[in-house]
Amino acid sequence: MPQNPVYCRTVKVDGLNIFYREAGTKDAPVILLLHGLPSSSRMFEPLFARLGERYHLIAPDYPGFGHSDWPDPAQYSYIFDHIATTMTHFTEALGVTKYTLYMQDYGGPVGFRMVLSHPERVQSLIVQDAVAHNEGLGAKWATRRAFWADRPAHEEALRENLLALAATKTRHVGDDPNTELYDPDLWTDEFNFLNSPGQAQIQSDLFYDYRTNVDAYPTWQAWMQKNQPRLLVIWGKHDLSFDLGEPERYRKDVPKAEVHVLDAGHFALDTKADEIAELVNKFMQGQR
Repeated sequence: MPQNPVYCRTVKVDGLNIFYREAGTKDAPVILLLHGLPSSSRMFEPLFARLGERYHLIAPDYPGFGHSDWPDPAQYSYIFDHIATTMTHFTEALGVTKYTLYMQDYGGPVGFRMVLSHPERVQSLIVQDAVAHNEGLGAKWATRRAFWADRPAHEEALRENLLALAATKTRHVGDDPNTELYDPDLWTDEFNFLNSPGQAQIQSDLFYDYRTNVDAYPTWQAWMQKNQPRLLVIWGKHDLSFDLGEPERYRKDVPKAEVHVLDAGHFALDTKADEIAELVNKFMQGQR
């Protein structure tokens, strides 16, 4: 058991209750962990168990996710700009002014917006299966691009493509032949979350806004190319959500980036927590 316990806390941000998990001492280097779809801070529990003694780990749930408030879309605009602003205000509410950003899936578009708004706060970047290049979006995105082009005509197909039980399972297992390594609770819990009242609308609204991420990719790339941040890229080779060539696109932007493709899926912590914790620890040890 880690010496430092994991605390489950809530803080008021922009009138919302934002839930977060926190571990480690206040004077340790901060890693801000931004989760993906349809997960929450819970996805980082394996890292809390392995790194909680060494670093100050903070993992929030976005509005509409996990144990944070789920305001009605009429009261809270579910777009990535808004969520990134809420997460920035979250760090300010906690008094966190310097951090390494760990971005998985939706954590990418949330995190890169935070980077561009306050680059002075970001000491380094860790990317785990999060896209920053249009080519990184795989074959599944044909239905999703059609939804962006004509939402009313494609909303039903999008919800099946994104929110159905089969899609929720595939996000975890991908094409990994070692399916026995995966706990079915991973996707059944997330599927139950997605079927909670109001979730279909919240997730459809947010995913409709995903098109703005694609438009922003060149800006994110230009920032990386100009600033050459310390960058660790971790990728699961069995991830069917995104194109497997994406890790090397990051290296093209940041030639000194550390890139690791693991025998894992989209949520690589499902099966490779020990290896990822070791990579993160080594990366953080090199930070000045």
